[in-house]
Amino acid sequence: MRHAEAGVDWVAPSAIAKGQVKAIRKALDKNGLPKVKILGYSAKFASNFYGPFRNAANSAPAFGDRSAYQLDYSKASQALDEIETDIKEGADMVMVKPALSYLDIIKEAKTKFDYPTAAYNVSGEYAFVKYGAKQGLWNEREMVKEIITSIKRAGADFIISYHAKDIAKWQK
Repeated sequence: MRHAEAGVDWVAPSAIAKGQVKAIRKALDKNGLPKVKILGYSAKFASNFYGPFRNAANSAPAFGDRSAYQLDYSKASQALDEIETDIKEGADMVMVKPALSYLDIIKEAKTKFDYPTAAYNVSGEYAFVKYGAKQGLWNEREMVKEIITSIKRAGADFIISYHAKDIAKWQK
């Protein structure tokens, strides 16, 4: 709530907890902040592609894993159910995270719901590209263009990516 009161345009709850979007929408509206938008981390998969971020932030679980609140990568229908729930609860945009291994989910969500959809191209996907380019396996700029194009082609209206600074630099 403090972020919204401070003037943010969007809030993006990442825990994918049951009912969180509904609770946040209700609290925002109750507190006179109906214009603050919600980006739901609707289909956030339990993924190995988060590894570089978790290592950098020292946020790897001390024990167990995050499967209790992140989606099993094999359950596409559950991802679509979570997206639909966030839409019904008042999310202004839904997100699929990570992007590359879930292009099919992005496509299905866009086709089924025709709703503003974001895709998060995460740290492991970024590290994969950087490492391959450093090893001379591919041209980094062309690989990034191909990846971002595939995410857009799958149906993402917005793409969140660690490559953003490089893309901006290349556009100059």
